[in-house]
Amino acid sequence: MKPSLGCLSVNSKLGLKRHGRAGRIAWFGGFIVWLMATALSAQTIQLTNAPSQSPPLMPSQAPTSADNAEASTTNALAPSANAEGPNIYKTMSLTELMDQDVTSVSKEPEPLGEAPAAIQVITNDEIRRSGASSVPEALRLADNLEVAQENAYTWHISARGFNSDLSDKLLVLIDGRTVYSPLDAGVFWDLQNVMLEDIDRIEVISGPGGTLWGANAVNGVINIITKSAEDTQGWYMDGGGGTELRDFGDVRYGGTLAPNVYFRVYGTYFDRNNEVLANGAPAQDDWSQGQGGFRIDTGGPSDDKFTLQGEYYNGATGSTAVPGKDDVQSGDNVLGRWTHTLSADSDMSLQLYYDRTNLSQPELAVGFEPAGIFSDSLDTYDADFQHHFSLGDRNKITWGAGYRFTHDQNNNAPTLAFYPAPLNQSLFSTFGQDEIELLKNLHFTIGTKVEHNDYTGFEVEPSARLQWNVTPTQMLWAAVSRAVRTPSRIDHDLEEPTGLPKPFPSGVIDGTTSFTSETLIAYEVGYRAQLGNKVSGSVSAYYNDYNKLQSVTPTANSLIGGLPFYLENNLEGATDGVEVSADYQMLDWWRWHAGYDFLQENLHVKPGEVDATNGLNDTADPKHQFSIRSSMDLPQNIEFDTGLRYVDTLPTNDGHIAETVPSYFELDARLAWHVTKDLEISIVGQNLLHDQHTEYLYPGSSPTQEDIVRSVYGKIAWHF
Repeated sequence: MKPSLGCLSVNSKLGLKRHGRAGRIAWFGGFIVWLMATALSAQTIQLTNAPSQSPPLMPSQAPTSADNAEASTTNALAPSANAEGPNIYKTMSLTELMDQDVTSVSKEPEPLGEAPAAIQVITNDEIRRSGASSVPEALRLADNLEVAQENAYTWHISARGFNSDLSDKLLVLIDGRTVYSPLDAGVFWDLQNVMLEDIDRIEVISGPGGTLWGANAVNGVINIITKSAEDTQGWYMDGGGGTELRDFGDVRYGGTLAPNVYFRVYGTYFDRNNEVLANGAPAQDDWSQGQGGFRIDTGGPSDDKFTLQGEYYNGATGSTAVPGKDDVQSGDNVLGRWTHTLSADSDMSLQLYYDRTNLSQPELAVGFEPAGIFSDSLDTYDADFQHHFSLGDRNKITWGAGYRFTHDQNNNAPTLAFYPAPLNQSLFSTFGQDEIELLKNLHFTIGTKVEHNDYTGFEVEPSARLQWNVTPTQMLWAAVSRAVRTPSRIDHDLEEPTGLPKPFPSGVIDGTTSFTSETLIAYEVGYRAQLGNKVSGSVSAYYNDYNKLQSVTPTANSLIGGLPFYLENNLEGATDGVEVSADYQMLDWWRWHAGYDFLQENLHVKPGEVDATNGLNDTADPKHQFSIRSSMDLPQNIEFDTGLRYVDTLPTNDGHIAETVPSYFELDARLAWHVTKDLEISIVGQNLLHDQHTEYLYPGSSPTQEDIVRSVYGKIAWHF
C-alpha cells in the first residue's frame, strides 16, 4: 500500500514487511494430502456407477432468511434456514445457483442469472470446501479478481488491473460498512478478519460501481455479507493448527432474546507463522489477532426489521523495518440498520455505523531523520438512507442519500508524516437510479451518484445499462459508466522528510494539494447463461479509459536525484480485457469450476508531463490468469477438493526500469471427513507445488523481499 520509486517508498502500513518458513513438515503434510487424494480418487473411479452418497451437511451453514428491505447490505431473499438440508448452497443445482439473489448490482435483490454486470458469488460452502482461512484467501475463489500475497499478512487485491502497492481502485464493504481507507486509498486486509463460518456469501463485481456505491468503486466492488443471527442458532466451535497457520480457534453461540429476536456472540483467534526471505531465512513477520463480536436480528412477519452488530479486535505483526518491534492494530465498530416494508413493491432502510481503527508501526531512520513510531487513529461516523419503489408498471426507482464524517489523528514519525496531523472530513452523497422496462425482456437502467468531498468538491458518477433476456436462461448486457478515485491523505497530505539542511531537499516523497480525482470511463458487454442442467457460465469484455492517474514527479534541477518527488496526476491510458467463468456438473457427486482472465494495459505519461517511473508504477498485473477447481463428494462421507491456479508474470518496476515477478502454478487441496452430521475433520494443503514462490515484488527488489511457502494445517469443526 505504498507508492514506490525503486528503494523509495511510502511505508503505509505502509511498508515492506517480512516472511518465514515451514520446511520439511509442510512438504511431508502436502505429500500425505496427495497420497490420500490419489487413493481416494482411485476408489472413486471404481465406484463411478454406484449410487451417489453425499456427506452429511453442516447445520450452521444454511443460507440466511433476511428480508427484502435489507437487500443492499444483508442476506436479502436468501433461502430459509429451515429449508431441507443444513447447507442449501451445497444441495443446489446449477440452475438454483443461478437463481440465487444478489444485491450488489442494483441494491435490490435480483437473480444472479439476471444481474446485468460482471458479478460472481462466493458461497459459504465454497469457502469451507476451499480450505481458506482468511478473507483474502477466500477471494482467490473469484475469477474476476487479482489476488497476490506479499508476506504473512500483506495482500494486494484488485480487479481489472492496478494491483499496485496501493491497490486503490476497489471498494470493499462488510455488511454495508465501508473498509476502504482514506489514509492510503486502499484496504488494510490484515484488519478485515471476518469469521468465515458466519459469511453467507461474498458478491464480487468487476467493473465500476460508482453510481450506487460512490467514489473509489472504480474497478470493482467486494460486498461481504454475513448470516443473520436467526441462521446461526446453537453452538459452533472449530480449532486446529499447522505449519504456517500455527494455531487458531473460533467459538460462537446463537440464541433468542425474545420471540423473533435472535442473537449471536463469537470469539476468534489465530497465530500465523513467518513467511520466508528469498534465501529461505525466516522473515520475522508472524501475525496474530483476536476478535470478538455480537449480532442481533429481528425476524417474523413484521414490516419492520432491525439489525444491531459490533465487534472489537486487537492484533500484532512482526516488523522487518525495525527488527524486534511489532506493528500493532486494534479497532472496534458498531452498526445498526432499520428496514421498513411500505408495500409489496416499496421499502426503505436506514443504516448507521461507527468504526474506529488504530495503527502503530516503527519507522526506520532516513537520511538525517531518526527512527520513530508512526501511529494513526481513524474515527468514522456514517449514515445512509435508501428508498425503493415502483412508478407505474415500467419503472423501478431506487434513490438514497448519505453522510460520512471522519476524524483522522496521526502521531507522526520523524520520517513519515501527514499534515495537518488531525484532520476532519465530511462526505455528502445522493444517488438515484431508474430501471425502465422497454419490453418484457428488455430493460434499460440509468442513474447517477453525486458526492461532495473536502478535497475536490463535487463528483458525478453516472451510468447507463441495457439488459436483454434473450431466453429465460440467457442474458446479454452492456454498460457505459463513469467512476472516480478521490484523493487520499497520501496523495494530498504526505510528507517524508530527509532531515537535510537547506539548500538540500527537505523531503523524499510529498503529496500535493493540487492532486485531483482520477477518472474512468468504462465500456462493458457481457453474456450469462444456463446451458442445460450441467453447464452454466458468463463472459464479459471491457474497455477502460483512464485520466489523471497518479504519477511520481521529480523536482527539476534537484541537488539529489530529483528529490523531493511529488504525487501528481500526470498519467493516462487504457486497459481492456475479457473475463470468463464456467461451472460443469460432470456427475451428481463431482462439480468443476474454471475461470480465465485476459488483461492488456497501456498507461503512459501525458504529453509534456513527467513521471519518474515512466508509467510503470501501477501495472503489477498478470496478462493471463487461469484457475480450475474440482469438488467431489466421495463415499464414506468424505469430501475432496482441489484448486489449481496459474498467474502470468507481473510487470513491475525499479524506478523507471521495468522488472517482472515470475509466473507460477500453485495447487491447494482439502480432504474432509464428516464423522457425524455435526462433526467434521479436515486437512488442508496450500501452495503444494513449491517449497516457496514469489507472488509480489520482483526477486531481488529488496533484502526483505519475501516468498510464500508451502503449508499444511488440520481442522476440527463441531456444531451442536
